Amino acid sequence: MSVSCCCRNLGKTIKKAIPSHHLHLRSLGGSLYRRRIQSSSMETDLKSTFLNVYSVLKSDLLHDPSFEFTNESRLWVDRMLDYNVRGGKLNRGLSVVDSFKLLKQGNDLTEQEVFLSCALGWCIEWLQAYFLVLDDIMDNSVTRRGQPCWFRVPQVGMVAINDGILLRNHIHRILKKHFRDKPYYVDLVDLFNEVELQTACGQMIDLITTFEGEKDLAKYSLSIHRRIVQYKTAYYSFYLPVACALLMAGENLENHIDVKNVLVDMGIYFQVQDDYLDCFADPETLGKIGTDIEDFKCSWLVVKALERCSEEQTKILYENYGKPDPSNVAKVKDLYKELDLEGVFMDYESKSYEKLTGAIEGHQSKAIQAVLKSFLAKIYKRQK
Repeated sequence: MSVSCCCRNLGKTIKKAIPSHHLHLRSLGGSLYRRRIQSSSMETDLKSTFLNVYSVLKSDLLHDPSFEFTNESRLWVDRMLDYNVRGGKLNRGLSVVDSFKLLKQGNDLTEQEVFLSCALGWCIEWLQAYFLVLDDIMDNSVTRRGQPCWFRVPQVGMVAINDGILLRNHIHRILKKHFRDKPYYVDLVDLFNEVELQTACGQMIDLITTFEGEKDLAKYSLSIHRRIVQYKTAYYSFYLPVACALLMAGENLENHIDVKNVLVDMGIYFQVQDDYLDCFADPETLGKIGTDIEDFKCSWLVVKALERCSEEQTKILYENYGKPDPSNVAKVKDLYKELDLEGVFMDYESKSYEKLTGAIEGHQSKAIQAVLKSFLAKIYKRQK
């Protein structure tokens, strides 16, 4: 089914999400209607429209002609997608639509543009789900988004590994179905493949920095932390949504290396926030129980602690970091408080915001400035 056919099918769901008096209908060749979505409605109803597109994409995948589904297998994939793809904050996916809208500089999006930008946003959410399902297994995590990790759900277990592979393959089924006729299709495929590789390499660095049985905090530094974060988080969480919007807008990504650099720096700031929240945030607010200390992660907090510790404090850190016993974890957290790492983080956050704001305002394009400012506003002083 073509994009335009999907747009027609989506008409009813978008009409539910956006009141009819906000839609301007016009005929195109007597067969295809495009609805112009006004800015106020776009902001108010973007998430509901985004979720409606998810339903269309999921239905496509559950009826993919490449596989003969049984009722049991279709129900499994249906449940797996709702549990892992749909259940997040959706910030990465929604950012594609937001960014594309800002790049259009006030021009209303057609229904097809809304659908395609939402579809690309969902590809990123699928990618996120794929990474998280496997990451939770590797980290032996307990909860994700306020509920048990997928592999901990009864009857799932290690089937979750194959589910992760399915999630990864779904991305390219979506791209092929809805973007194959677009001039930027090859660039999109290359972009997703490259970012997936970068993220997997970042995960590899994170996992092998210190092998089990060879734990050595002396190997941890700010440069190692930055390298892990740049590849594991920044490219797919920050650069990818904007790159998707730029491709949809007809831009050549090679002309926007400066934008990539700002977004990577933003992604590093985001991960430092994540490291801070893993230790200091309320698990109910955060939606997960932090395990960076138990998992011997190369966290920004432990790196900063190593910089500030006295000889006695360093000994406490070495004796307790990376051990699962709650008493060991408590000693590390007490040391973090003693070193005032909360204050150190607040100072870092303030300086990072100032630096990023300066870089953004120095960009010559007001549209791209707006995109980057939108990203920064979403994460500055976040609590989860």
